[in-house]
Amino acid sequence: MQGTERALALGPAVEALARSGALPRVAQYLARSFVGIHELRPRPAALFATQQRWLLCHAALAHYFRAAREGRPSISRQEFWKLAVTHGIASRNTAIAFFEEVVKYAMAAKTAARDVVEPTPEILTLVGQWYALHLQAFDLIDAGDRATRFMAGPMEILPLAQPIVADHLLSDPLVRVPGPHYAIFTWADAGGLIMDRLVAGADLDAPLDRGRYLTDVVAITHLAEHVHLSRAHTSGKLAAAEAIGGLGWTEKRGRSPIWISQAFVDEYARAQALKLVILDHALTLALAGSA
Repeated sequence: MQGTERALALGPAVEALARSGALPRVAQYLARSFVGIHELRPRPAALFATQQRWLLCHAALAHYFRAAREGRPSISRQEFWKLAVTHGIASRNTAIAFFEEVVKYAMAAKTAARDVVEPTPEILTLVGQWYALHLQAFDLIDAGDRATRFMAGPMEILPLAQPIVADHLLSDPLVRVPGPHYAIFTWADAGGLIMDRLVAGADLDAPLDRGRYLTDVVAITHLAEHVHLSRAHTSGKLAAAEAIGGLGWTEKRGRSPIWISQAFVDEYARAQALKLVILDHALTLALAGSA
């Protein structure tokens, strides 16, 4: 199934989930979980800190699991950068730099063959936790049992589900070309963590004031330190979002709480809804043995 056809096939489910009144708080639950994972395990969590990096990871894992079915559970540096270029995720040099970073920090283990690696058990466990977290979030909306079914055999389900998930993430235009607020933060420079922190700290229970949610984020410096970015980079991303009305300061810039717009939260929630639907779809196929 081609990318557009995949998106159309899941479109009604995404639309239905996006209309759920529970979605914003479930999206915030995910944001807070992402922040917590980053605080506990910053190095492996950095693999998911930007859209470019997590798309690279999903593409690599899908290739790894497909190769494992053929009796060669590994991925070479050349295969990795070709995946990145073919899918339009990154340039050859950027992909190679990322490959080497993953090896340097022992998130992929070298094999007997030169420039060929396989994911470490720690990374596979982390990916399994990423699946379980999202499936649990979906269960909060409709009292389902997706997370329980997945956790009954995560390392058996993951090889079947991951290629399906990757195919959707790599081809769906809603993933590859997100909305304006999401796009400012998610593509590079750990911006996704900034967005997670803002949504995590938003007071979604308070009545909307001029279409704005107040957050507990005040100082740019503290936010920059949290996401391991320079103050200049962090300030630049906040300024870009401020320019399109996505956020602002309640009083003096950098010395008062930041607010984020309802449009910002809605866009973030919709992006999470798309992931939830993709993962639910992949889990269903994997459990049915149709992967």
